[in-house]
Amino acid sequence: MLPWKRLLRPLAALLLTATVAVVPAATAAQAADAPSRGWNDYSCKPSAAHPRPVVLVHGTFANSVDNWLALAPYLESRDYCVFSFDYGQLSGVPLFHGLGPIDKSAEQLKTFVDKVLTATGAPETDLVGHSQGGLMPRYYLKFLGGAAKVNALVGIAPDNHGTTLSGLTNLLPYFPGVGDFLTTNTPGLADQVVGSAFLTKLNEGGDTVPGVKYTVLATQYDEVVTPYRSQFLSGSGVHNVLLQDLCPLDLSEHVAIGLFDRIAFHEVANALDPAHATATTCASALS
Repeated sequence: MLPWKRLLRPLAALLLTATVAVVPAATAAQAADAPSRGWNDYSCKPSAAHPRPVVLVHGTFANSVDNWLALAPYLESRDYCVFSFDYGQLSGVPLFHGLGPIDKSAEQLKTFVDKVLTATGAPETDLVGHSQGGLMPRYYLKFLGGAAKVNALVGIAPDNHGTTLSGLTNLLPYFPGVGDFLTTNTPGLADQVVGSAFLTKLNEGGDTVPGVKYTVLATQYDEVVTPYRSQFLSGSGVHNVLLQDLCPLDLSEHVAIGLFDRIAFHEVANALDPAHATATTCASALS
């Protein structure tokens, strides 16, 4: 492959993420439709089988609707109380969220979790996040008291140790001013670059905190969070999963694994209810 084509692939992936957001964006203004399906229904009371509400945390460039058009109904149909919210908004940038400073986004998560727990009466919640949505909650757990209110965190293609974006971030030193531009204008992006001050603080002293169960779902075809194994966590209570170990035919990349990969969804369900987990195989795509 020509070098310029290799450079364009991760950029195309980011554009695809944004494009995916635009298509359902017209529904974002109609987010009130979600409660009619049991999604973001604040009258929902967790069942004895699934006693914890699930909070879905979207990724960069996404929002509380578009990222979860498939997974939210999947979980709701399995008798979960499901909630989602927007975070990391920049002034003057509608619909495309997750761009603000990640530590501030974690404060928004803290506020939303408290709102959900108050509404449902549950003592704890489970968090499921895609991309940055799998990374950002770790700040909440570690620094904002979230460990006392969260039973499990499931990260779908999370950039837990940052990303090189298929090597593109390694070029930043050769373009003076670009790094400063990202930090100033899109701090949420800058925070996710390998070696950022945010990631150094987050991962210092270990990846996890006691009392929380962690699951990481990764795909070897991820072109946004690279290298893909950097997504995996170390520590107690961690379950790292490579989807291709479960189904070699799964070709999902970074966007697909969070938006419509039912093999990944099956593993999410297993992580939320490990006592009733069933084997995830290629056939799970039809479950």
